[in-house]
Amino acid sequence: MRGSSRGSEKASQEALGTALGSSDAGTLADELFSVTAVVEGNASLRRALADPSREGEAKAGLARSLFGSRVGPATTELVATAAGQRWSAERDLGDTLESLAVQALLAGAESAGRIDRVEDELFRFERIVAADTGLRDTLSSRNTDAEGKAGLVRTLLADKAAPETVRLIEQAVRTPRGRRLDRVMEAYLELASRRRDELTALVTSAVALSEQQQARLRSALEKHYGKPVTLQVVHEPAVMGGIRVQVGDEVVDGTVLRRLDEARRHVTGG
Repeated sequence: MRGSSRGSEKASQEALGTALGSSDAGTLADELFSVTAVVEGNASLRRALADPSREGEAKAGLARSLFGSRVGPATTELVATAAGQRWSAERDLGDTLESLAVQALLAGAESAGRIDRVEDELFRFERIVAADTGLRDTLSSRNTDAEGKAGLVRTLLADKAAPETVRLIEQAVRTPRGRRLDRVMEAYLELASRRRDELTALVTSAVALSEQQQARLRSALEKHYGKPVTLQVVHEPAVMGGIRVQVGDEVVDGTVLRRLDEARRHVTGG
């Protein structure tokens, strides 16, 4: 986000804390997802709520009049607060509403002692989809019925995942908002990591890492970044040896494949 949207997102985040104190987290999340769908599905409404030239109180009042009878008081006031902010771009409001919904669901998982499980299940599901072309195409296709995709998710995860995990993945396949499924999942994982105030390191290795090796790597990363780090380890024989570690946008690539590729470019000049 750019400019004024950063401050607006921060104000909305603070309002989320208030809403969570007076509302069930799951209900708040579902209602926020519903509001996001309405705002994203109506271009005129989206422009009206995100218009930086309109007074904030007028936009907040519009939000209250539209959603006050559809969602609970806590959700109404949260949406009104978000709408009353100044947004640099229309999409920023929708992005923030969706983010608030995901965070509300994660807060519920945290209260239930399941947030670690939810983060792990989201990651593992994303990897399963990435490795299965047929499943990826089905869940990502714009020609597949949204409710059908959500139903498939429920079938695949029945009795195998936390309720918050299932709800988040349903949302990801039902309403990707123009993004690829893997990008949606990555955004959700980032919010989960932020909720836990930890960094997540994606570790790609040719062979399985022992618990001792993982502990050493985690310790080194935590010393480097100055905060707790969770490892998500992927076994990929194609890398041939070594490991590749990605933390956010930062990548440390020590794989044999990378070194061979560098040698090839040096020889060929490519």
